[in-house]
Amino acid sequence: MKIEFISDVACPWCAIGLQGLEQALAALGAAIPVELSFEPFELNPDMGPEGEDTVAYLAARYGSTAQQIAQTQEAIRARGAELGFAFGERARVWNTFDAHRLLRWAGTVDPAQQRALKHALLRAYHGEGRDTSDPALLQALAAAVGLDAQRAAAILARDEFAAEVRERERFWQEAGIHSVPAVVIDRRHLISGGQPPQVFEDALRRLAGRAGG
Repeated sequence: MKIEFISDVACPWCAIGLQGLEQALAALGAAIPVELSFEPFELNPDMGPEGEDTVAYLAARYGSTAQQIAQTQEAIRARGAELGFAFGERARVWNTFDAHRLLRWAGTVDPAQQRALKHALLRAYHGEGRDTSDPALLQALAAAVGLDAQRAAAILARDEFAAEVRERERFWQEAGIHSVPAVVIDRRHLISGGQPPQVFEDALRRLAGRAGG
């Protein structure tokens, strides 16, 4: 079973959705062999290198008040805590294009390292409030999951994998993906949103049974 997880590092519901999917996969164990990969989607493609204040950004984008934003963030923290993901304070929203470039490269090296890098990026952005457009941070995260730090630095210093990321973003947009997380299974089935583990597990069991039958 091939699972493509379409998401953005800047998306808190993507962190929640990935936690839910990972727990579902752990529950399934070896019963359903899965090939998991990560595909790019940018919530803020025009975000500048300096980032933007989180509350100001959310207020402008969604028309939310500071109180509504605080309530939503608390709900997200609670959902994350249920799944073992610790959301911290995040004062700014950052550009994620270079993070997607690095993830694209990681996927060509080793899917397991791409998966580890995705988790590391989500923790850095949402758990620690760090700037995932910072080349030094991206290089350090790549090294921490066993990727070649010097190769990562060389990629970030140039435009490598930029065309590939933009092509994949266009592909998914043209396929009808306009919000994330979006979990695409065998290019035929879609599970949308930060679903609980049981929803993912039930859907994967059902689809695996259908394929096997």
